[in-house]
Amino acid sequence: MKILIIDDERSIRNSLKEILADEGYDVDVAEDGALGCAMVDKEKYSVIFCDIKMPGMDGLEVLDKLVAMGVDSAVVMISGHGDIDTAVECIKKGAFDYIQKPLDLNRILITIKNATEKVSLVKETRILKKKVYGQPMIGESAPMLQIKDMIEKVAPTDARVLIIGANGTGKELVARNLHQKSRRSTMPYVEVNCAAIPSELIESELFGHEKGSFTSAIRQHKGKFEQADGGTLFLDEIGDMSLAAQAKVLRVLQERKLSRVGSDKDITVDVRVVAATNKNLKEEIAKGTFREDLYHRLSVIVINVPTLDDRKDDIPMLVEHFIDQICAETGMQPRDIDADALMLLVDKNWTGNIRELRNVVERLLILSGERITASDVRAYAL
Repeated sequence: MKILIIDDERSIRNSLKEILADEGYDVDVAEDGALGCAMVDKEKYSVIFCDIKMPGMDGLEVLDKLVAMGVDSAVVMISGHGDIDTAVECIKKGAFDYIQKPLDLNRILITIKNATEKVSLVKETRILKKKVYGQPMIGESAPMLQIKDMIEKVAPTDARVLIIGANGTGKELVARNLHQKSRRSTMPYVEVNCAAIPSELIESELFGHEKGSFTSAIRQHKGKFEQADGGTLFLDEIGDMSLAAQAKVLRVLQERKLSRVGSDKDITVDVRVVAATNKNLKEEIAKGTFREDLYHRLSVIVINVPTLDDRKDDIPMLVEHFIDQICAETGMQPRDIDADALMLLVDKNWTGNIRELRNVVERLLILSGERITASDVRAYAL
């Protein structure tokens, strides 16, 4: 773990460095605020100790700069001339803690332990939020810019959206971005994979059931519509939903009411429904396997997600994004990729779309050497 000490007093920064180095920490020092900020811009530190009273850029200015830079480090302010008001101001500005001189070793070590736990929690929270709400939509090709523009226009409304596209194109990501940019973003986002739920259980899963309504109903269960009340319900692979369930979904969309399995009591819900499918629903309507009235209810706005082969200009950007993402999640050392290796990936036929590309990038990171070369791509990706 790396620690930075910013203090204009040489004796303090050097003695603190020696003490922390003896405790096993990797420690850098800076003699003024400007140098400290420059070092933070180039290196990642878990904890930064910063003196308040310094010539030039003082500690509070350094703290403001670090906050503006968006660093993840826990910043601990230290001072020999502090008071309660100064400590409160530091905490309000974003400092993790405030320590008065003379510095106590036990207090410093406890602060470092607590600070690193806080930094870890912040990172874990960020990862969880990305998993829940989705990654940013990567790509600047014409089809992607059109989708991003559509999301910006549609997300603030309550209009129902039907997302169509092949498997692996990122339909779930579009749905999550619609929710994240909507006025419902602080409310639940609930996903249902209609193809993964047996037809005999889909109604219970969506609308809930009362205790004793069927053999295994040992307790009352709230369905996905109730769980998503106030938020967004994402019905993935809706083309695989049974006709009986389709009829009940249509009723909820029309009346904003549902009844649990085994109950005749109506429950009012406020849910924005976003649906997705890889099927041609108009063909399913012609076959009699999908209700035309439900289709028209769901397709107020239709977003067609292109295949990766239809947006090849985005592949270099996606590859760089997946390298950074996978390395951050797994702790692998970030790797550069050669230009000719990247061109081989661009020229490849991506039948599995974005999902396949991410898997290929992860495979290359695991199996390649210090750089990802064209030979690696030929051996492991083509």
